[in-house]
Amino acid sequence: MARGTLHVVGVGPGDPDLMTLRAVKTLQGVPVVAYFCRHDTQGHARRIAQAHIAATTQEIRLAYPFTTEISVKDPSYHIDMHAFYDRCAEDLAAVLEKGRDVALLCEGDPFLYGSAMYLFDRLHTQFETQVVPGISAMSGCWSQAARPMTHGDDVLCVLPATMPEEALVHWLDKADAAVVMKIGRNMPKLRKALEQTGRLPDAVYVERGTQPEARCLPFAEQDGPAPYFSLALVPGRKGVR
Repeated sequence: MARGTLHVVGVGPGDPDLMTLRAVKTLQGVPVVAYFCRHDTQGHARRIAQAHIAATTQEIRLAYPFTTEISVKDPSYHIDMHAFYDRCAEDLAAVLEKGRDVALLCEGDPFLYGSAMYLFDRLHTQFETQVVPGISAMSGCWSQAARPMTHGDDVLCVLPATMPEEALVHWLDKADAAVVMKIGRNMPKLRKALEQTGRLPDAVYVERGTQPEARCLPFAEQDGPAPYFSLALVPGRKGVR
């Protein structure tokens, strides 16, 4: 029996209209769809793809054992997450071995901070694998904010807000433009880093970009907590030509 193909599918930043034609065609052609989620939710990528998943499609929920309950600095975090991704890969491998194609959904683009990368790492040497790129969260957010990010030879840095404050300061000071992701409970630390580098006046906060409840405002005016789907934009030079 021929083995199935694993399709790692980027479904874009949130607006279903921003899914690519290739993503839609892939979802309409596979018998099995897999997606990550919290134990008590459907999963963001699954909601984005809703209109293109048939009622007859088999669905595999890959429910995280935890999200923010355990700090990434806790040694058990990496041990437990490694075991989780191992189990997920085994579940998909069992389906692929039966000759059934699987589409693994991922918000944004799969290879930019996407959980799907960890299953790709475990499976792509065993099974034929195709990756469908998606519009990234940062692209959707800077379009939502109407902020041109890079001109000419500007250098763009993509930073996780989980970095130590001194590392954030270093890169924000060095880069012409920056996107800071994974804000969440790191908001106070990021604010201090933006202040120290003089980048706060130009920084823009975008929450749930391209989604119906999207918010976009100067970062200095955002004084509440930041949800998972939020990031900061620090545009580069302006009007150089």
